[in-house]
Amino acid sequence: MSSDTRTGTGAAGSADSPADSDSGLSRRRFTVLAGAGVAAAALPGTAARAAPAVRPAYLGTYTAQPGGGAGIGLASYRPGSGRLTPTGVLGGVANPSFLALSPDGRTLYAVDERAEGAVTAVRVGRGAPEVLGSRGTGGADPCHLSVHPGGRFLFSANYTGGSVCVHPVGRDGTLGEACDVVQHKGSGPDPERQAGPHAHMVVMDPAGRYVLAVDLGTDTVHTYRLDTGSGRLQERSRATMRPGAGPRHLAFHPSGTHAYVVNELDSTVVVCDYDRRTGALTPGTPRPTLPPGTEPPERNYPAGVLVSPDGRYLYVSNRGHDSVAVFAVECGGAALRPVSVTPSGGSYPRHIALDPSGTLLFAANQKSGSVTTFRVDRATGGLSSAGAPLTAPIPVCVLPG
Repeated sequence: MSSDTRTGTGAAGSADSPADSDSGLSRRRFTVLAGAGVAAAALPGTAARAAPAVRPAYLGTYTAQPGGGAGIGLASYRPGSGRLTPTGVLGGVANPSFLALSPDGRTLYAVDERAEGAVTAVRVGRGAPEVLGSRGTGGADPCHLSVHPGGRFLFSANYTGGSVCVHPVGRDGTLGEACDVVQHKGSGPDPERQAGPHAHMVVMDPAGRYVLAVDLGTDTVHTYRLDTGSGRLQERSRATMRPGAGPRHLAFHPSGTHAYVVNELDSTVVVCDYDRRTGALTPGTPRPTLPPGTEPPERNYPAGVLVSPDGRYLYVSNRGHDSVAVFAVECGGAALRPVSVTPSGGSYPRHIALDPSGTLLFAANQKSGSVTTFRVDRATGGLSSAGAPLTAPIPVCVLPG
């Protein structure tokens, strides 16, 4: 497989969204269609006095599809009950299919998954959310993003473009022009899904030293060293999954010595050894995400993968089987043992997320238009329903604050 190449450093940010001026990031407020609950969710001081248990949540969707949303969905939830309540919509962001919060929780970032890919910054946490502006990602259809642990950089993965982009982040959360775009090369054996590279996730390791990019199209996970001065990436190693596996996302064990890669195309999850010193990832034996003999009504595509805060359990969402698989993490993170498989409460759970306490798990069911909340049994890792799901237009990402 040939090595990566870079494109358009600096110029990568030229494909700003039409809402932004050519001279830089514009700051414009968009109407928030909210009920009475949005004030409690958006004003921390007021919320603390009136309802101390209420926390914000954000929903990603597709705005260009029939039945899709009008922007980023706004909601609130009560950690005690897990009940989600819609509080409004933030318009002006196209196809915000994946979301991430800054380390201080004051800035929300969204991908603009479209042919001229972009990422958007939104100020949250005090008053009505405010769109700070957008920057181009130098590639088509960004589908994932993550924030540097220190909040200094934003990383995004261009799915159709097959590239990884880095943006500098200002002290106020605004985005600068792209400082690096790394183009992946190669293909895989699946002619429909692997004709070329498809970067599907990019995230830093727990130590904040290396950036890992998961590429579904080439069956690889790339490890890059980040130059924190320039924001440029330098590849250090590359891990290869089983041909045709289609790696989608990964999650690190809290120890930082293991990572778990979920493969979309062959319904497996792989425990990988991780060398914190070099950033090298070494895949182990794939494990099925479904029980033996399971025959879903349609082809199964695993999507989300999470590790509990204490590192004891792993969760994987199955689209097609419409379930969340639970694995016990054993041997210090080096082994997985199947525990249970729980229906997701809807159809096509594209994304799952844990609340900060690790006691609630949310599943965004894309095809049924619902977000389900589960209580997490901290002793067994098991999931139980926390009540009626939230109805939402094409929910493909849920981000509890």
